[in-house]
Amino acid sequence: MSLELSPRAIEIVEQTRQLLAAGGYHGFSYADVSERVHIGKPSIHHHFPTKADLVLTVVAQHRQQAREGLAALDQHVQDPQGRLTAYADYWAKCIREGTMPMCICAMLAAELPMIPPAIADEVRAYFGELTAWIASVLESGAAKGQFHLRDSVQVEAQAFMSTIHGAMLTARALGDPNVFASISRAAIGQLAVPG
Repeated sequence: MSLELSPRAIEIVEQTRQLLAAGGYHGFSYADVSERVHIGKPSIHHHFPTKADLVLTVVAQHRQQAREGLAALDQHVQDPQGRLTAYADYWAKCIREGTMPMCICAMLAAELPMIPPAIADEVRAYFGELTAWIASVLESGAAKGQFHLRDSVQVEAQAFMSTIHGAMLTARALGDPNVFASISRAAIGQLAVPG
């Protein structure tokens, strides 16, 4: 899927990302996007013929940005525990500042049985890539004596990923962004070898 978009399409995608984070696939319509972007629904259909096309583009872009962000962490943060902390801190900042109060793929995962298959495939791929990255960080940390893994690296990676996304939900439910930071710090602390 090509992610080359016009400036107007980029604006549509960004507003849709915010709407997805707020209410998921079924929580918005083209009328909502139209109101935010200040163009008519036919103009949105010109860029994205269907809602599924639009959301698929948003999720593909989210995956690409996640890949780039995780690669940057690998390149710039050598310490495995520091990488997990930087990942969690990224989300803590997004939640605290309200720029992305919830991972859109987490929102869409809750709707998997009711969303178009192509979008569901992208969401699954996002979580597969994230799990693989976390597993590689955990393996590296275990090899360096930073992490004590109580289960297979795959299970530990899925558990950490689930904790991070669950912490987003808990912060939203309690209306307290600090809850996310506390839970994510605790999750990293539970992996760490006692000093």
